[in-house]
Formats: sequence, structure tokens, C-alpha cells
Amino acid sequence: MVRTPLTPEERLRGERLGRLLREARGARSMVEIAASAGISAETLRKIETGRAPTPAFFTVAALAGALGLSMDELLTRCAPEPEVAVPLAG
Repeated sequence: MVRTPLTPEERLRGERLGRLLREARGARSMVEIAASAGISAETLRKIETGRAPTPAFFTVAALAGALGLSMDELLTRCAPEPEVAVPLAG
């Protein structure tokens, strides 16, 4: 199976997700959170570092539950920044 290259937007979204998960984890260990979510610590490490920028929905949902985050919060905090329209000089 050939994997389609990720777009820059997908990479950025993955980086934002990883940063948010790291912040939410705080001082708790990666092993503790991964076990609570039912995933491996290596999978969590890849997500947090952006090496797995498009994790499966159920993986994200399990991590959100383990960290006490809502899916709505994840969505809004990982969504792309709105583009600012620049007026054309005329």
C-alpha cells in the first residue's frame, strides 16, 4: 500500500495535537497515560513528537479520555489558524 504524502496542513495539525497532549499530560508519565488509554508508550511518543501526525480517531479519543480532555476541545485547539484576508491594493 502506497501512502499519500501528508500535506503541510496535516503536519501542522499533528504537531498541534502532539503539543496539546504533552501539555495535558504534564508531569504524568508517558507510560501511565499510554496504559490508561490502551496504547503503547511508543505510539504516544510518536503522536506527541509529530512522527505520527494522523493517529486513528479511536486512539485520539482514548487519549482524550485518559487526559480528561473533551473531543470538542481537541478539535478547536488543533484546528488550523484562520487565514487573515489581506486587502488588495488597487
